[in-house]
Amino acid sequence: MLKPDILHRAAAQGLLTPEQVDPLVDFINQQNDADLNTAHDEEQLKFVRNFGDIFITIGVAFVAMSIATMNLQSWQWWLAGGCFVALAEWLVRQRRLALPGMAILLSIMYFVAQAAGLPEIDLFADQFSSIPSLLLLAGCAGAFYWRYGMPFSLLPMALSLVTIALIGLGEQLLEHQWLFTLIGLVVFSIAITFDSKDRQRKLRWSDCGFWLHLLASPLIVHGIMTTLIFSDSPLLNALGNEILLISFFVVFMLVALLVDRRAMLVSSSSYGIYAIFTLLENSPVSAENLPLVVFIGFGLFIIFFGTFWYRLRTVIFRPLQNSRVANLVPDFTDK
Repeated sequence: MLKPDILHRAAAQGLLTPEQVDPLVDFINQQNDADLNTAHDEEQLKFVRNFGDIFITIGVAFVAMSIATMNLQSWQWWLAGGCFVALAEWLVRQRRLALPGMAILLSIMYFVAQAAGLPEIDLFADQFSSIPSLLLLAGCAGAFYWRYGMPFSLLPMALSLVTIALIGLGEQLLEHQWLFTLIGLVVFSIAITFDSKDRQRKLRWSDCGFWLHLLASPLIVHGIMTTLIFSDSPLLNALGNEILLISFFVVFMLVALLVDRRAMLVSSSSYGIYAIFTLLENSPVSAENLPLVVFIGFGLFIIFFGTFWYRLRTVIFRPLQNSRVANLVPDFTDK
């Protein structure tokens, strides 16, 4: 930010008139505020500020992995967890370091699981024995969020609760893959609730929504894509499973554009590539070059879509500016 005294010195040397200084300072400050607001509106990765955060996280990971390889007794695992809680008090509560805090939380959850002798989680075999494990892990993540307010904590907490729901469904998941989508939509609705509290993407609420979107998206995409791929429904076969795959990918892309969450597209990329491969099986392009052609086309699409993200969002969704949907998502403006 330009300091006013620099402009006053310029005026003293005759480069500016004294009457121009104050209006110019106001103009520069307005431009800086506009740039700051634009930066906050972007889907930034707020959990890492500089390489120092990465460096500290590497140190936390070294200590955690070293402890994890030890043959410890139950009370020793609890002691390790307590030491990492003390580390969280220093690095997360006092220094507000998010990335190291993520590594600390995952380490604490692992130490607690070892200390409590929790069994391995299995969705289909001896299903209900895993529920206490998941409840304890969800409680750890929830307590971490309550104490430190770290948005990432909601991801392992929600993942544990989602896994409990999947365990409850059990064998039905093998027959009804769309249940993944149903659970994903529940998580997605919670994420949108967080987003709606912070449409300008300046507060912690939008960060909470970001992590929940990362969980909701693969659940939604997996359920629908596997249903389309392996369905024996005559209606779906008549419409063409490949065309339906591409159509869903386009719709999902538009939803990500609407809620202004690029991260949602990551989970659908692999399924989108599969659908494209299926459609191009009978193309004149040789099979040897087909994968390269697909990846080149997909890469160019990502470059174009990422570059003109806000312009496309404005053009497509501006008619919804005064609708109820607009109250849940960021403004439809071309930044």
